[in-house]
Amino acid sequence: MDDAAGSGIPAPRPVDRAGALPLWAQLQGDLRRRLAAGEFGEHFPGELELADVYGVSRNTVREALRALRAEGTVIAQRGRRPQLNATIRQPLGTPYSLYDAIEATGYSQRGVVHRLGEVRDSSAAARLGLEAREPLFHLERLRLIDSEPLALEWIWSPLSIAGPLLAADFSVRGFYDELEARAGVQISAGSEHLRAVVPSASERRYLGLGRNGAAFEIERLGLAGTQRVEWRRTLVRGDRFGVVAEFRGPRASRAGLDLLAGTLPLPPPDQAQSSTSGA
Repeated sequence: MDDAAGSGIPAPRPVDRAGALPLWAQLQGDLRRRLAAGEFGEHFPGELELADVYGVSRNTVREALRALRAEGTVIAQRGRRPQLNATIRQPLGTPYSLYDAIEATGYSQRGVVHRLGEVRDSSAAARLGLEAREPLFHLERLRLIDSEPLALEWIWSPLSIAGPLLAADFSVRGFYDELEARAGVQISAGSEHLRAVVPSASERRYLGLGRNGAAFEIERLGLAGTQRVEWRRTLVRGDRFGVVAEFRGPRASRAGLDLLAGTLPLPPPDQAQSSTSGA
């Protein structure tokens, strides 16, 4: 049978011990088939469960999971149940909410609030176009997806705008939702700077990254009309975050080159031509 009791859920296919493919390859292929069909939405089975279902050894299961783990489809760590890897994809050129992006994956999320209150921060105030001693709303929290660390974020906003948000529960609510609901303000535009970084030791500890684990650092200035209402720094795990861009026509391609030229010391066009012709 290809589905379990007519439910539409693909049933596991038994391995063929006389087949040409090794058992681990057959198991891996069937897991990919079931993943493509949308199975394992709630949880991914552990090694012992897979060994029992397919009638193979645990070593066979581990070998089958090796490639799935290496490509990031499944997160499997020693002593822990394997999990599906939900990658958060950020669209370029449009305002977006990390909270909504996580919700779209179907995984649960919550925040661990490290700090919520009124602060004075001259650097953040300057970003927001305010005087150095202007009081600011400040939120610092760890974002979790299915209880796994995803991102650290720090948000500043003029207290005159975001003051009502001091009463919000940011363990379960998104900043943009609360900003609109409590302050009547909606982010309509802004700018971002993304770069790959190696986090500090304490940041890696919060994010559950190894010594050489990389992350994306995202700095965002959010606008409501022309007013600066949000300065945000987000540190998100590099293995769970991707950037998506769409290109249409030569103008879009040129825009990409302009963006590159703004970040790299490219030579003038005539020098670039001579250097490429000799390659």
